[in-house]
Amino acid sequence: MGNVITDEEAMQRALDQAELAALAGEVPVGAVVTRGGCIIAVARNAPITHHDPSAHAEILALRAAGQLLGNYRLPDCELFVTLEPCAMCAGAMLNARLQRVVFAAFDPKTGAAGSVVNLFASRQLNHHTCVQGGLLASSSTVLLQSFFGQRRSQKREQSQGLCSRNEEQDKPDKPDKPDKPDTIVALRPTNWR
Repeated sequence: MGNVITDEEAMQRALDQAELAALAGEVPVGAVVTRGGCIIAVARNAPITHHDPSAHAEILALRAAGQLLGNYRLPDCELFVTLEPCAMCAGAMLNARLQRVVFAAFDPKTGAAGSVVNLFASRQLNHHTCVQGGLLASSSTVLLQSFFGQRRSQKREQSQGLCSRNEEQDKPDKPDKPDKPDTIVALRPTNWR
């Protein structure tokens, strides 16, 4: 077997994946699954890339680990993720029977390991996973804040560009411009209810 890594090293690998997600335009979240102190799976957020709302880093890492081990149960495994899991991911972790989950930054909007709800603390469930939050939280928080700050700046710039284009269209000396701005319409197929 390979070298046994520390929790900090595993989380740093997850942060590396989060940075790759950000470069791909995805929310910067990365995940690593370990077994016996060795990394067996890594993944990063990819819902936009895969056109799949379930393609969170944690889900993709669990899928890869399950494929590698040939089992959907991962009782001897630990998952390290850069952001507190959402309800979907927490449910998948509980179903995988993970031994432990370690996350970096807390998520006050969708966190399901204590920030909004705590699925891991539910005594009604038949499996209980040990959860630890806050490992290398500042590194993850900086990455997330930088990503969303850049995204907000881009939206402001696009909005300002749209405003100046609309002002140009309103000028009467340009008759070749349409009277109203382009509109994007999403059509619903007729067989939808």
